[in-house]
Amino acid sequence: MTQLPHAGLTGVDTHAHIFHQGLKLAGDRRYSPDYDATLEQYLEHLDRCGLSHGVLVQPSFLGTDNSHMLAALRGFPQRLRGTAVVERDVSDDVLDELAEAGVVGIRLNLIGQPLDDYRSAPWQALFAKLASRGWSVEIQRGMDDLARIVPQILKAGVAVVIDHFGLPAGEIDPVNSNHQALLSLLSSEDVWVKLSATYRSRSNPAQASRSIERLRDAYGHSERLLWGSDWPHTRFEDRTDYDAQFALMQTLLPNADERRQVLVENPARLFKIELAS
Repeated sequence: MTQLPHAGLTGVDTHAHIFHQGLKLAGDRRYSPDYDATLEQYLEHLDRCGLSHGVLVQPSFLGTDNSHMLAALRGFPQRLRGTAVVERDVSDDVLDELAEAGVVGIRLNLIGQPLDDYRSAPWQALFAKLASRGWSVEIQRGMDDLARIVPQILKAGVAVVIDHFGLPAGEIDPVNSNHQALLSLLSSEDVWVKLSATYRSRSNPAQASRSIERLRDAYGHSERLLWGSDWPHTRFEDRTDYDAQFALMQTLLPNADERRQVLVENPARLFKIELAS
């Protein structure tokens, strides 16, 4: 395996996790993996699918110890970027260290968590630090709550990335007032959506296709849509695999120009990956 097996940027998988069973797990975790998902395995998936780059997302069950992910980023600085999990009062020195390794955003996994007031001074101070670095805040939370959370974070001028279609429980439904409220926020240039993990929403391909259509209509374009494999599909490992998710993406994005937009141009812009000249 080489640092960059393809010339230029051929595609970016914006959502994957790496870990092994010897790592210390967070005490408040909801899930404990009983297998390894290694960097070598992940890079093999990228190579096989012809994808030049990937974005590693810190698994929630590892808490704020990002060291395993950082080692991977430092080993492949041209090919990988990272999304970290940090404490709300994280220092500038720690953020600088993360940035040096290739981190370009943080993640808030709010599944099963009480919602905080993200307008509060401590949260706004963190978001302002991220905005000044050109980072994003990635959110995992069900669709019905997102319209409450996203405006609070946008207030700080930081980009927001919504995980997994927004977890809409089937499909994004414009008749649902909470879904419509979120769709109305997509006029902001700072809101992005990952087309990933349809299985977490129990969405079939037809429902996912309709969700993409509604996102596209709300945006008026496809310039802030992203794709992620969600490898290794934690909790759903027995229902899908990398090849199946890559094939589904191709089915859901049949237009080659739009597929390039989602796989190449959009993630390059958000995650600071240089396009080949």
